[in-house]
Amino acid sequence: MSSGYITTSDGTEIYYKDWGDKSAQPIVFHHGWPLSADDWDNQMLFFLAQGYRVVAHDRRGHGRSSQVDTGNDMDHYASDASAVAEHLDLRNAVHIGHSTGGGEAARYVAKFGEPQGRVAKAVLISAIPPLMVKTASNPGGLPIEVFDGLRAALAANRSKFYVDLPSGPFYGYNREGAEPEQAIIYNWWRQSMMGGAKAQYDGIKAFSETDQTDDLKAISVSTLVLHGDDDQIVPIADSALLSSKLLKQGTLKVYPGYPHGMITTHAEVINKDILDFIRS
Repeated sequence: MSSGYITTSDGTEIYYKDWGDKSAQPIVFHHGWPLSADDWDNQMLFFLAQGYRVVAHDRRGHGRSSQVDTGNDMDHYASDASAVAEHLDLRNAVHIGHSTGGGEAARYVAKFGEPQGRVAKAVLISAIPPLMVKTASNPGGLPIEVFDGLRAALAANRSKFYVDLPSGPFYGYNREGAEPEQAIIYNWWRQSMMGGAKAQYDGIKAFSETDQTDDLKAISVSTLVLHGDDDQIVPIADSALLSSKLLKQGTLKVYPGYPHGMITTHAEVINKDILDFIRS
């Protein structure tokens, strides 16, 4: 089946896409907040054309999955990803996560994928680990007021918020000389408005306050860490520069001037680097 639903142990319906030869090596994509599997359209078509089996699911509360009011946390995100991998019996898989999806992928690989022997490699792109919020032990993090501001904007006018974010910092369209692409902004808004407001509101706590230091330390497969040094959403100094050192087999690649949404704005470059890593 090229797409479908699974039902998790707590009754949540998770939508997934599964394209390509089922005997081919699978690549599993984990999307960012507050988007859907559709954010990986470019990558799924690219890697499908390279002969891979490509799989992506909508996180609980996002896209076409159930608009749940509970379980909107990293443990459930990872457990749901595992339910999809087990349902499709994905083995020797490469798990690729962007932003919050990078946190989901890291926890999945650490808690489920590696223990079950299902994972070959991982790729973390513009990813949130190890921890976004500023704490006594994470002094380089962002103040909690930043995330309170996101919650306030979402609650006040979600639709407007979901226009403002991609129109500005997400894709670097607020930088001098940038040329905003309206179709990209519209698609970000479209994906985001498909999801549930409650799940997305709760997701802000999940992506900002989940300490994934132990997840990163537990991952033993080769892991590629990709980050733009002009990421205004997940600043590189408190994410990729730290996570790449915590991983047992972490390789860091930094892209000068690239924004948080570089999988869209610079897809050709990112896709090639991922392909080279998978083939290496």
